[in-house]
This record gives sequence, structure tokens and C-alpha cells, in this order.
Amino acid sequence: MAASDPETAQRQIDEIDALSSIYGDDWCVVDEDERIFCIKISDCLEQPKWTLRLQVILPSEYPASAPPIYQLNAPWLRGQDYIELTNSLEEIYVKNLGESILYLWVEKIREVLIEKSQSSDAAGPNIEKITEEIDEDNEDDYSLEYQPVQEDTIKTLNFVISESQEDEELPPINHGNPISDRRSTFQAHLAPIVSLKQVKMVLAKLYENKKIASATHNIYAYRIYCEDKQTYLQDCEDDGETAAGGRLLHLMQEESSKQLGKNKRVRKDKKRTEH
Repeated sequence: MAASDPETAQRQIDEIDALSSIYGDDWCVVDEDERIFCIKISDCLEQPKWTLRLQVILPSEYPASAPPIYQLNAPWLRGQDYIELTNSLEEIYVKNLGESILYLWVEKIREVLIEKSQSSDAAGPNIEKITEEIDEDNEDDYSLEYQPVQEDTIKTLNFVISESQEDEELPPINHGNPISDRRSTFQAHLAPIVSLKQVKMVLAKLYENKKIASATHNIYAYRIYCEDKQTYLQDCEDDGETAAGGRLLHLMQEESSKQLGKNKRVRKDKKRTEH
């Protein structure tokens, strides 16, 4: 089906309306224009022990011919737990090709959380301990809030600035010094952004440079903390360089984890001083 198929678009709208009605305040719209949504999932409503946030980006071809792009956000979700859960979600998608699957995903995640609550880990995850372990031993491949990015993630950004974006202010862009290695040249560019519109604006501005526009690989990554929703809006692009964008995003996530640990130590030191 074509991306502009009205039937596909209506099925997506109907699914979003249904999920909003079913899950109420736990369902939130991160960016309606980009079709980015987030839902908070817990093992129970009254006294939840295990909680996870599922963030999804819905391509225009979903559900007819493309899967949702998703991220699973929970500080305890690492290693084998992450692998098993993602395998379960992908199995649901394969078994229901062409169907709306977000409700099935949410309830599968809830089922996993309930199982964990009823297991030997019934006390729930010790978030403080996880934070300390990651801060003190940074060798773990899965740092706090690190979510491996699917390699086949489709591009969700276009570089045409619409009239509605003209009011957004282009943030300052810092350009690193070019580095040459084995007949290849690399240059980093950094900009503080607080919205998806600014991501598009920065990319569009960079692509005005002919050298950047004609580069063999233009990888990027971004992270935006949505304080009111307590989740990160993040994505990356490999541009043909396998996993390069994902590694860049991982570095950004590690820096966030280090800063979190640093802030925690400062708070502890302050408490000791006060006592």
C-alpha cells in the first residue's frame, strides 16, 4: 500500500483513539505531527513494583506494511531481559502482519512485568543500586536507560522546514576540528536542541554546506528529555555506516548516566555536610 493510503491512515487514527481511551493518563502524545507516542506500563495500578515506558514512532505505512519503531525505557531493563522482551514483541508483529499490534505489545509487556512481580524479584527493582553500579563500573554494555536501536530503523525526519517551524529558533551549531585517518576525514557538529523541529532545522542548516551534503556518510543522534513525561525522545541515523548512529547515541546515553551519578554523589555529600 502507498504511504498516503487513506485506509491505512484511518486504521492508525482508530488505533490511537482506542489506546488513548483504554489507557487514559498512562498514554501520552509526545509529538502528534511525527506520530510519536509513549505509554507507561506497570505490573499493577495501585502499588506498581515494575514499570516500563514504551515509546513508539508510527510510520505512515503502519499497520499495513511497516512495523512501529519502538524504544523500551526502564533503568532495570538490560541484557537478557531486554533481548527476551524485544524477541517477544517482534514475534507478535510477525504473527500479526498487517494488523494493529500496539495493544498486543502493551499487554505482553504487562504480562512480563506481572511475571517478574510474582517471581523471586517480588520486591521490585532497586533503582538506586542499579544507578550506583553503572556509575562505579561503566564496563557494562547497557548503561542506564541505554536502549539498543534497531538497525533497520527508518528515517523519520525530512529536511524541509514548514511554515509552522519558521517560528522555532535555530540553536547555535558548534563545529569540531576535522580529523583525518586512513584517507578519510571526520568532523563533528554539536547543537543544543529541545524539540524535533530544532533537530530538523539543524540538519537542514548543515546540509546547506556542500561538503556535508556530499559526504559519504552523515550519521547523527539526538536525545531530548521530556520532563513532564519523564522519558527521552531519541533516535539516530547510520546513513549506510552500520551501527555508527547507534554507537553515537550510546555515547550520549553514557554521558547522561555519568551526569546522573555525579549529581547523586553531590546530593549525598551535601546531606553528609548538613548532618
